[in-house]
Amino acid sequence: MIRVLHLITGLNTGGAEMMLTKLVAGMDPAGFEPHVVTLLGEGPLAARVRAAGASVESLGLARGRVAPSAVWRLTRLLRRVRPDVVQTWLYHADLLGLVAARLARVGRVVWNLRCSNMDFAHSGRLTRYTVAACARLSSLPDAVVANSRVAVDVHRALGYRPRRVEVIPNGFDMHRFAPDPAARGSVRAELGVAPGAPLVGMVARFDPQKDHATFLRAARAVADARPDAQFVLLGDGVQADNPEMAALVRAAAPGLRPHLLGRRDDVARLAAALDVAVLSSAYGEGFPNVVGEAMACGVPCVVTDTGDSAAVVGGTGRVVPPRDAPALADAVLGLLALPAGELRALGLAARARVGEHFALPAVIRRYAALYSQLAG
Repeated sequence: MIRVLHLITGLNTGGAEMMLTKLVAGMDPAGFEPHVVTLLGEGPLAARVRAAGASVESLGLARGRVAPSAVWRLTRLLRRVRPDVVQTWLYHADLLGLVAARLARVGRVVWNLRCSNMDFAHSGRLTRYTVAACARLSSLPDAVVANSRVAVDVHRALGYRPRRVEVIPNGFDMHRFAPDPAARGSVRAELGVAPGAPLVGMVARFDPQKDHATFLRAARAVADARPDAQFVLLGDGVQADNPEMAALVRAAAPGLRPHLLGRRDDVARLAAALDVAVLSSAYGEGFPNVVGEAMACGVPCVVTDTGDSAAVVGGTGRVVPPRDAPALADAVLGLLALPAGELRALGLAARARVGEHFALPAVIRRYAALYSQLAG
């Protein structure tokens, strides 16, 4: 039995957190014993992680503050659990997990890089210092996993010099995320959208990285050309009662009334109802989960050329430069102009691509093989 301790900032509904949750749930319980520790509070995914059979503990740190005592608390926790592998997720967990594991003298340490060309102008001082420290210490972990090849290149440019690098993409549950003809009607009925109206959507938290302003400007242009088109946005902070989101809609897309749904637990159903899925990220993407999920649902995607987004989509969607609203609008309009049969065929090709390259069982096997090698 290989004991794996995962250390992550929290268990909110971000890409890293979702992949950790899927990994814990998919690992063979006869061969692996998972433990999850969060730096901050637990978050909404904690219940799913526990249901998958993992323990969940929290260090209860305050966001944006340095707490030297956290190193000692984590060290004591590691000595108690005595993991064979310490898998860390995201920069702060990478640094803290490495230091604590060395002090506790337990486990092989694996970092996990989840982003690429970060714009540190939007990051706090603590994050910038943490990334710089990780770069200096990057030869110490036993392995570094990245979810995209672009992430490896970007971090090498930042000074990372890992001993061993494994590129393991995100994986997708092809049963949960699948074409769902019933969702098309039920979601439109829920939103008050006409049955035949084109529905364009984006799943992304409210964050400068996701660049909702560009999506909204493009949506305004699409609506001018296709007045029947409707737009749906979901994710943490993407709701009308968020004053910043509401102000952004008014400024970037005057007169547009997008459906702002906030965080939802039925993402698979909502994604399957779309005609076109969009991800307008300006920077920082590694391997976006939401793109793979939409593709698995048989929905063609329009993405910006950040991280491995273009490599994920391949020839089954459209790729445009970041922060280019006219290009984004043209790409969406181009897909909506396709005959219905061609658009469906493109969506099915997208699903086949995910099944061939990014199916969850194959991704989990790669993590399992890495942990088994490191644990001896």
